[in-house]
Amino acid sequence: MKEEELKDFLNAKVEEFNQPGFITNDPIYIPHRFTKKQDIEIAGFIAAVFAWGQRKTIINKSLAFLELMNNAPHEFVLNYTEENLKLFLDFKHRTFNSTDALYFLHFFKWFYERHESMEEAFTNGLGVDSSMEVRLISFYELFFSLPDHPKRTYKHIPNPSKMSACKRINMFLRWMVRKDEKGVDFGIWDTIKPSQLICPCDLHVDRVARKLGLIKRKQTDWKTAIELTENLKRLDPNDPVKYDFALFGLGIVEKF
Repeated sequence: MKEEELKDFLNAKVEEFNQPGFITNDPIYIPHRFTKKQDIEIAGFIAAVFAWGQRKTIINKSLAFLELMNNAPHEFVLNYTEENLKLFLDFKHRTFNSTDALYFLHFFKWFYERHESMEEAFTNGLGVDSSMEVRLISFYELFFSLPDHPKRTYKHIPNPSKMSACKRINMFLRWMVRKDEKGVDFGIWDTIKPSQLICPCDLHVDRVARKLGLIKRKQTDWKTAIELTENLKRLDPNDPVKYDFALFGLGIVEKF
């Protein structure tokens, strides 16, 4: 398929799948239950971290976690007590367990006592043109900067310096950054530009992108996500990750 044909094809698929009807059966449904900016950030981050496995399970586990937070995540992290934390001792989602849950809550409390928005975790001390790789490494270091953080929790926060494709956190950033007139992505952050985002490279996106010649690299890692995004920028340099809708939809809905 020639580049212009590919662009037209994928643009049509973006229009088809980037619709409010997409929300209900996707992890992005979780932050869409909230209107307060900080609640959207916390709920979105939890849903993104939980986003591996079946989407129904991801949504149900995210709902269960937020229920333990009284469905008011920002208020909860600022005011929880030791008694509240006991509710999380039996929580588990795949390899995410109570130790991880308690550290996430500790980090959220520490962070939101000092900052207005989670956007600052990806921007403070960095220039506006800083690469996403630099931003993700900086966030990883910040997240694990608290004393006595559990080493087992490292696996839940990806780091491009370790060659992770960082699929889940790139998805979270898409939600927060993209200005989306269709009402799917939130676009509540302003410092990071949509053109700086990296396309989330999950199993379905990876498979479809390879079929369309957008990925040549054999393995799937950070360099693969960069390769995919650079090729998508040839189709739309200002908003390359909008094609995540097209690639994901082609993969999971149309079994392309």
